[in-house]
Amino acid sequence: MKPDLLITNARVITWEQPNRILTGYTIGIAGERIAALKPQGELEAQFPSVNIEDAGGKIVMPGNICAHTHFYGAFARGMPIPGAAPGNFLEILKKLWWPLDLALDEEAVYLSAMVCLIDAIRHGTTTLIDHHASPNAIMGSLNLIAHAVAETGLRAVLCYEVTDRNGPQGAMQGIQENLRFIERTRRERVAGGRVAATFGLHASLTLSDATLQACREAAPEGTGFHIHVAEAQADQTDCLLKSGLRVVERLHRFQLLGPDSICVHAVHLSQREIELLAETGAWVTHQPRSNMNNAVGIGAVEEMLRAGVRVCLGNDGFSNAMWEEWKTAYLVHKAWQHDPRCMPADQIVRMAVYHSAALANRFFPQGAVGAIKEGAFADLIFVNYHPYTPLIAENLPWHIVFGFHESMVTDTMVAGKFLMKDRRLLTVDETAIAQRAQALAPEIWRRYRNHVDKYANF
Repeated sequence: MKPDLLITNARVITWEQPNRILTGYTIGIAGERIAALKPQGELEAQFPSVNIEDAGGKIVMPGNICAHTHFYGAFARGMPIPGAAPGNFLEILKKLWWPLDLALDEEAVYLSAMVCLIDAIRHGTTTLIDHHASPNAIMGSLNLIAHAVAETGLRAVLCYEVTDRNGPQGAMQGIQENLRFIERTRRERVAGGRVAATFGLHASLTLSDATLQACREAAPEGTGFHIHVAEAQADQTDCLLKSGLRVVERLHRFQLLGPDSICVHAVHLSQREIELLAETGAWVTHQPRSNMNNAVGIGAVEEMLRAGVRVCLGNDGFSNAMWEEWKTAYLVHKAWQHDPRCMPADQIVRMAVYHSAALANRFFPQGAVGAIKEGAFADLIFVNYHPYTPLIAENLPWHIVFGFHESMVTDTMVAGKFLMKDRRLLTVDETAIAQRAQALAPEIWRRYRNHVDKYANF
């Protein structure tokens, strides 16, 4: 296949298994895919008229993947919380997140997605799996986010969180929005095939048996579920009181676990729950910055990995600077376990690169995400990192943890199209979007204050 573009003069990190770092190679790109990876000079001689992008000695590697995020939380940045600060996880939900999502209208849904996607482009994150909530603007909300993804040029998996906390009508609308958008993505190539769908659920503690059963019955065959699991001990306590089961056991009873389901956080699990996750093939996403911020504890990630659970890395709505999530994971497990041997950097690569890419590829099976190889999607970033010690495949994970920084990302490409070149965004007007968000934020905060006491007795 004749390429449209040749990327030359780069150090290529392929993230294959085993990984390779190649110097003196050229990447040929045809349309949205990588057409060839050859020693420098071969493709140039074969296709002398093809455009050339000189990487200037930078690293060219697959873009980062965020396995769990919340675009809708963007307006929380700097937002004052009335009264005393929340003292535990349930108070954080009731005083911050649940009143905030009630404040979102259609414009806020769109703009919160846009500012997060712009942040992702700047930080070299090219694929994101989002979990959305806007109880006063449910129907069509995933279309608004998909439109934002289409405008920015990124790749994303979307869902709406079903919950009972806003009554049966809200739960039913959440189910309908998931079904509508799943059918849309099965019927058409949303954003050129760069948007996929899954079925969102909030968490066991806000879902009745009737609603879980309704979700299971409504979901089309082959659909997975994206749900928060045992993020705090409160989720387990509620589940035991409600059903006599622990959270993973309850989800398993309703047949909600499987090879396309994503269990978020999984901080407070028993050994049997870990075994169930491994047996069902469900995915887990780890968000260490969020877990620290919410003071919920740190999950037994290495134990899950040893048991065969495929653990990925997300950010739970924190910045899309995924290498910051790497560094947090690298450090926090050592502090939590009082053991410097915990969570070596190659384990983080296992989660953040290989498992996260494998999860993304469940939703984009027509190609490959997260590797530089023939036939893979051309989702690439250029990194201006010039180490003063040797850089080889074996020590790359530690170079990333101790040396890489998101400010080093100069260029971002998705599906063969540059979204950012030399730190300049090409697909969206970042200043205009920021101005619109700033103008809307005071109104969102006003609405939030009107809802802040709604869940006091939940």
